[in-house]
Amino acid sequence: MQHTYLRYECADAFSLSCSASATPSIPHSSSILSFLPNNNNNNNNSNNNNNNNNNALLLSPAGSQLIAYDLRRGLPLLKIGHSEILSGGIGTGDALNSSQVISLDVATSSRTHESKIATGWVDGSVRVFSLSAFASDSEGGLVRSLLRRRKSHRDEDPLRDALTLNGHASAVPVVVFERSSAPVRLASGSVDGTVILWDVVAETGLFRLLGHTGPVTGIVFVDAKRDGGAGQASTRIQDGLITSGSDGLVKVWDLMGQCCIQTLVGHRGSVGCLALGVLTSGHDSGGGGGVGAEDDRRRARIVTGCVDGQVRVWSVEEKHSHEVGNEEALTSSAENGDANNQENHSITSNSNEDICHYMGSLHPPSNLPTSTTTNNEGIAAIHFHPNGKFLGVCRSNDKVIEIYAVRSELEAQKKRRRRLQRRREKQNAVSNAEKQTTKKRGMLDDPESDEENNITDNHTSKETETTHDSIKATDEFEYRGTVRSTHKIRGFAFVPTPERRGGIRIAVALATNAFEVYSLPPPPKNGGAPVTAEKVSTLDMYGHPTGIRSVALSSEDSMACTVSKNVIKIWNVANRSCLRSLTAAGSSANNSKTATSYYCLCVAFLPGNTHIVLGTREGHILIMDVASGDLVYTEENAHDGAIWSLDLHTGQNHDAMSLVTGSADKLVKYWDIESQEEEHRQQHPMVVHARTLQMADDVMCVRFSHSTDPTKRLLFVASLDSTIKVFFDDSLKFFLSLYGHKLPVLAFDSSDDDTILASGGADKSIKIWGLDFGDTHRTMYGHEDSITDLRFVKRTHNFFTCSKDKTVRFWDGDRFEQILLLNGHASEVCCLAMSRTGAFVLSGGMDRQVRVWERTKDIVFLDEEKERQLEEMFDKVDGREEITADVLLSAKRDAEGGLNDDDEDVDKPQSEAAVKQSILSVSAGDRIMEAIETADKESKEIAQFKRLKEEKGSVKHRAPNPMLFGMEPPEYVLWVLRSVKSVDLEPSLLVLPLSHVERLMHYLILLLRAGKGVELCAKISVFLVKSHQAQIVSNRTMMTPLRELQTLVRLRTTEIRDTIGFNIAAMRSIARFANEKKNQRIDYEGKSSMKDIWAGLGLGA
Repeated sequence: MQHTYLRYECADAFSLSCSASATPSIPHSSSILSFLPNNNNNNNNSNNNNNNNNNALLLSPAGSQLIAYDLRRGLPLLKIGHSEILSGGIGTGDALNSSQVISLDVATSSRTHESKIATGWVDGSVRVFSLSAFASDSEGGLVRSLLRRRKSHRDEDPLRDALTLNGHASAVPVVVFERSSAPVRLASGSVDGTVILWDVVAETGLFRLLGHTGPVTGIVFVDAKRDGGAGQASTRIQDGLITSGSDGLVKVWDLMGQCCIQTLVGHRGSVGCLALGVLTSGHDSGGGGGVGAEDDRRRARIVTGCVDGQVRVWSVEEKHSHEVGNEEALTSSAENGDANNQENHSITSNSNEDICHYMGSLHPPSNLPTSTTTNNEGIAAIHFHPNGKFLGVCRSNDKVIEIYAVRSELEAQKKRRRRLQRRREKQNAVSNAEKQTTKKRGMLDDPESDEENNITDNHTSKETETTHDSIKATDEFEYRGTVRSTHKIRGFAFVPTPERRGGIRIAVALATNAFEVYSLPPPPKNGGAPVTAEKVSTLDMYGHPTGIRSVALSSEDSMACTVSKNVIKIWNVANRSCLRSLTAAGSSANNSKTATSYYCLCVAFLPGNTHIVLGTREGHILIMDVASGDLVYTEENAHDGAIWSLDLHTGQNHDAMSLVTGSADKLVKYWDIESQEEEHRQQHPMVVHARTLQMADDVMCVRFSHSTDPTKRLLFVASLDSTIKVFFDDSLKFFLSLYGHKLPVLAFDSSDDDTILASGGADKSIKIWGLDFGDTHRTMYGHEDSITDLRFVKRTHNFFTCSKDKTVRFWDGDRFEQILLLNGHASEVCCLAMSRTGAFVLSGGMDRQVRVWERTKDIVFLDEEKERQLEEMFDKVDGREEITADVLLSAKRDAEGGLNDDDEDVDKPQSEAAVKQSILSVSAGDRIMEAIETADKESKEIAQFKRLKEEKGSVKHRAPNPMLFGMEPPEYVLWVLRSVKSVDLEPSLLVLPLSHVERLMHYLILLLRAGKGVELCAKISVFLVKSHQAQIVSNRTMMTPLRELQTLVRLRTTEIRDTIGFNIAAMRSIARFANEKKNQRIDYEGKSSMKDIWAGLGLGA
C-alpha cells in the first residue's frame, strides 16, 4: 500500500511592502503603485465624494498579493491574493498563488462604485479582481490562513473570485484599463513584445497585436468616442492604442483595423515608460495667467522616457500651428523657386497626416543645486497628476523626482512669443556683429555678392522662424520643484487628495521596501526658484529593507522574529502584524549619532520569549528586550570572526540554559545565560563564557540534539572541510565524523528520537546519516542550487529543506522520497522555522518576504505529484507556437518557394487571435470531445429504441442514461460547454478535430431550435466558422447545416435583443415616473388616490 502524507500549502506571506522584479530578465514596471478609492457605507451620498478621495488607499504589489495601505494611519487595511488551483484538481484550492505580481492598474465604475484591479503576473497571466465597497475600519481581508478560515469571513469578504486571462507566454509588465465610466476593455503588454486587448465583461481576448521586437513597457488608450476625463483624449483617431517597447519604438494602433498607423522613431535606445495626459492649467482661474477661451480646446500630450535620459513630448491632435507654418513655407518656396524648399514642404505635408507630432524634450534647469542633469540614467517612470496639471519624472537608480507644472494655452502662447522674440534679437545681434567685422570690398570683388548674401540670410531667418513657430514642450511645461527621497526610488504616484493652497502630494515606493509621502507646496505668487518637497510621513514598519537572513519562532509559536542586516522585526504569527521593529545598533554615551550598527546573521528566542539573542558578522552577541526594543546586553568580540550559527538548550528541569555559537574563527564556544545583578534596573539576561572547542576549519553550523539527558545529548558541528563532527555535550568528547559531502555543509538537523541526521550543503545533495554508527543511509538529489537550511517536523522523520534555487521541498527520511515541491519565493530562500506541532513552517529569503506554509487535511499521493510536475513542465512550453502569425507566414513562405526580403514586412500580419494553449484548455477540449462522443452514442441508442418501438409496437419506457445525468444528448453537450470557463472556451474549441466540429454544429442547431443557451451557442458558432472557414467551405456537405445555423442564430439573437430592449424601456419608464414623483409633496391625510405605475405600459396592473 502506498504511503500517504498531508499536504502543506502556502497560506500567506508577509514582511514585503513593495516587491521588485522577480527576475533580472523582466524589465522594470513603471505601474507598481495605484490608489484605490476607500468607499465606505456612505459613498452613495454625493456630498461625501471629497471624503472618499481623502481616504484613498495606496495599492502596491507585494510578492503574490496586493496590499492596500492607509497612508494617514500608516496601516495595511486590505490584502488581495489569488488562490492557486493545481492541475488535476488536487489540493484545497485555497493556497496562495506561487507567481509574482509585477504590474497593476485600477479602474472604478462611476455607476456602480465598484473597483476593478488588473494585475500582470510573471507566469503570463492577467488577473482582474472586483472589489465592492467596504468599510474603512474593516480588516477582515487582511489575514489569509488555511487553519483559521471560516465561512463567515468568506461571506463578508468584499473580494470576488478573480478573473484569470491566459494569453501571454511570458511576464506581463504592463496592464492598463480603458478610462471610461464603465471600463470594459483591458490592454496588457508582455515581455515577448505582444499586446493583447481583452474584453473584461465577455471574459475573453479580442485580438493580439504584433509589432514590437522587445518587451512592452507602456500602453495608453486613445479614444475620441468616449469622454474618459484625464486619461482620454479627443483626437482624429477614433479608437486607438499607443504602445512603447524596449526596441526603441512607440507605435500608434488603430483598434478598429487592428493595424499600426504610425511609428514614432528617434529614441536612442529602449523606451522605458509612456504616459498620456490631457493638459489643463496648473494655475487658478483667478491667478495671473487666467484660462482664456483657447483653453476650452483639449490638449493631449504623450510623454516618453528613454534610456538615454531624454523626456520627449508628442502632441496627439491636429497641429494648427504646423499648418500655418507649412503655408508660410509654401509661399516662400513659391516666391524663391527653390526646389529644396518644395521637397521639404512635401515631407512636412506628409507628416500632417500623422496622429502624433514631436514637440521637443524637457530638461530641468541646470543652475539648480538639486538638478539631476548629471544623472545619465534612463527614465524609470513618468506619471501625470489625475487633474492633468502636473507631470512627474523619475530616473532609474536615482533619489529625485522632477515635477513639472502645466501652463495654460494662453501662457504657452506668451512663452512661445517671448522665445521667438529672444531668438530674433539674438540673430539680429549676431548679424550686426558680422557686419561690423566685415572686411572692406576690394577692387576685384563682385558688387552683386553682397546682395546675394543678404538674400540668403533673409531666407535662412525666415526658414528658422517657420521651423520654430509651433509651441514646444518647454512652452507648455514649467519646472516646478524636486522631490528628494532618502533612498533610491522604485516608483511613485500622485496622491488624488486635494491639498490646501494648491499643493500636491506624492507617494514614493523606495528600494528599501518602504513608502514615503512628500508634499510639494505651491510656488510663491511673485515667482522665484522652484520649491523642494517636504516629507510628510514614512511607512517602513511592515517590510525588511534587505533580504531575510534568519527567522525564529517563540516557544508557543505565537511570535516570529526575522533578521535582515541591522533590522530585527517581531511579528504576530496569528494576524501577521508587526509588533516591534528594532535596530541592532550600539548606543554611545556621548553622542547617539556615533552609534555603530551590527550586521545580524542568526537569531533565537530565549526561554520566556521576552528576549532574543543575536549573532553578528562582527563577532558580537546581542541580547534585546522584545517589549521595550532596547539592546540590554552586548558581548563584544565574543568571536574574532562572523558568528554563522547559534543554538540553545535548557536543562532537564529547565534550571539551566546554555548557548553555543559557531564562528569563522574556527571556535565553538559555550555560554551560560545568567541574570544581570543590578538592583536599580530590570533583571535582564546576560551571557558568560563557559567552554571553548577548537576546530580545524571555519565553523558553518552548530546544533544540539533533542535528547534531554545530558549524558546522551550530542553536539553537531559542520566545518569548512565538508565534514560533520559529532561530540558529546557534557564532556566534548569526539564521537563521530560524518564525511561524504563534496562541498561544505550549510545546514543539518536531527530527528526528535536522535536516530537519524539529515544534512544539506553547497553540493546540492541531501544525506541521511544514522547516529548509531555514522553510516550513510541514502543520498538524495532534487535541489538545483546550494541548500541553505533544513528542519525536521516534530515527532516524524519528515523534514523540509530550502535552497538558493527559490524552492522549499518536503522529504520523507524513512522512504527517501521527495513529497512536495513548494514554489513561491522570487529569490533564494535562506532560512526555515518549524512550529512545535508541525502545523506550519515559515520560510524567509532574499526577496524580503516570509511565506507561511500550513498543513492541510488534503492527502498527498506521490504518483499524483509526479504526474502534476510533468504537466507543469508541459504547461511551461509555449503553446502559442502552433497559431502564431510567424509560424503561419513561414509555412506560407515554404509552400510558395520563399518570399523576398522586401515582401516580408508587407505580408506579415500585425494581429492574430489572442489564444494560448494550456493544461486547462487541453483538458476542457478533451471533456468536450468526450461529451460529443457520449451524446452521439446516446443518440444512436435513442434512435434504435424508437425504431424498435415502431416495428414491434412496444410501449415499454426507456430509462434515462445515468452517464448523462438524465439529460438529453443536446442538453448534456450544453451542460459540458457551460462548465468550461469563458477564458478557456476558445482554446479548447481549437483542440477539436473537424469531425467533432461537424457534430458539435449539429447539436448547436438542435439547441437553437429549442431556444436553449442562445448566447453561448451563437458565440461558439461564430468562432467555429471563423476558425475553420477553409475546411468548412471545401466541405459541401456542411452548406445546408450552415444556412440553417445562420438563420437560427439571427432569429434567436433578435428575440433576445428585443426582450432586453423591452425590459430596458420598461425600467426607464419606471425611473422617469419615479423621478417625476420624487419632489411632489406627500399627502399625509390620505386624500390622494393611489396611481398604478404600470398603467399604459402594456404590462398589466
